[in-house]
Amino acid sequence: MEQVVPWGELCALVAPHYPQPGKGRRPVGVERMLRIYFLQQWFNLSDPAVEEALYDSAVMRQFVGIDLGSEPAPDETTVCKFRHLLEEHQLGEQILGQVNLHLEAKGVRITRGTIVDATILHAPTSTKNREQQRDPEMHQTKKGQQWYFGMKAQVGVDSKTKIIYTAVATAANVADSAVLPDLLHGVETRVWGDQAYRGQTEVIRECAPQAQDCTHRRYRYKDHIDEAERAKNRSKSTVRSKVEHVFAVMKLKFGFVKLRFRGLKKNATQLFAVCAGESVLGAEKTVAPGTGLARERRLLITGAPPKQAEDREKTESEPLQRPGRTLTTSETRAYSEFP
Repeated sequence: MEQVVPWGELCALVAPHYPQPGKGRRPVGVERMLRIYFLQQWFNLSDPAVEEALYDSAVMRQFVGIDLGSEPAPDETTVCKFRHLLEEHQLGEQILGQVNLHLEAKGVRITRGTIVDATILHAPTSTKNREQQRDPEMHQTKKGQQWYFGMKAQVGVDSKTKIIYTAVATAANVADSAVLPDLLHGVETRVWGDQAYRGQTEVIRECAPQAQDCTHRRYRYKDHIDEAERAKNRSKSTVRSKVEHVFAVMKLKFGFVKLRFRGLKKNATQLFAVCAGESVLGAEKTVAPGTGLARERRLLITGAPPKQAEDREKTESEPLQRPGRTLTTSETRAYSEFP
């Protein structure tokens, strides 16, 4: 991530809103706070947890650029204030846009196909709080026979590179098709989506005049099943299913399943940061080939705390040796040549 993320462009984006040095203690550098903020999203850490992780993991300290021998790690209050700064000035969406521009400049170009879809992110349903009520900006929706309470993350994904270039955060009760115009960039030739977007041909034509409507059609009518239409939907799913890979990385790798904050504004900022990190992670081979990011990526996607992930990688790289048994010369040579 050191070579892939456009740190200079992102710092220039945040710097005009960041406190300038003056009287009193000097503020922490913009790039350092950005690195901490992205680590927080990649590992799904709270403000106190990311402070603790910086003291616990040498890999994280090296990535951020902290030497505990000369300075302490930023505390949780500093991390919280930086997060509020991004939310106040709505910099999350701008960060996602800047990352996509950087990827395009590096050769990861957005093609003419767009896949639109939405996923539900769960919010706490408990009323054991000061207001004795659930988050008023979140709502419930029914999917199948199950009710869910929370927010919808609605995304527009490139059909070839699986890069997220648009994202919208809405309450869970908002229909997927309601935000379809916000998910298209306007120069598409094809738009894929599930049956939640059926009947939106005119909307697609207004937003992208050259686009062909490739969304799924209804194939079940009471007791009758249209097998021909069903086969067409199955064929369209070979492309549409790529958006599920995006949601898998978002939820299983980054752990963005439940909402940590109250309100759409805070959670939308986190959504944009997660989407930016996911796009960078997916474009790693194109943007920075041969830079040795495999180890850093393994530490990122293990899902374990940073210290456990580091110990796990160290254990896996060491040769297995039984107690009381010495390795032979050929075994030692083989392990030393193992990458």
